Amino acid sequence: MQIVPYLSFGGKCREAFAFYQCVLGGEITHMMAARGTPAEPHVAPENVDDIMHARLVGDGFSLMGGDAPPQMYAAPTGFSVSLQFDDPAKGKQVFDALAEGGAIIMPFEATFWAAGFGMCHDRYGTPWMVNCETV
Repeated sequence: MQIVPYLSFGGKCREAFAFYQCVLGGEITHMMAARGTPAEPHVAPENVDDIMHARLVGDGFSLMGGDAPPQMYAAPTGFSVSLQFDDPAKGKQVFDALAEGGAIIMPFEATFWAAGFGMCHDRYGTPWMVNCETV
């Protein structure tokens, strides 16, 4: 079994997944909009190019997401996507890239449990924790 985070966006999924691919690496294996699918007639014309399903797969991770219908979208709360690194320099690099244009909740720094830890919301509103445990 795998646990795979599924992120919702308010019309920015395509842009967000291109950003995540740039920051995290990997390959976008799915990027499906409603246009041209059996779902198209059930989607408002202004939303047919929104992403119904996206998937980014990389070394040791998978991330999925899509654009929620406008009346159903809410900013994410109550969770964080947690990234674990062995190398604090790599963790800091990823943290800084994710935080750029977003909001830093806790700066990336050494803690009593980690050689580096930070929390941020990226420019798309996704909450992230970057952790480099020493335990």
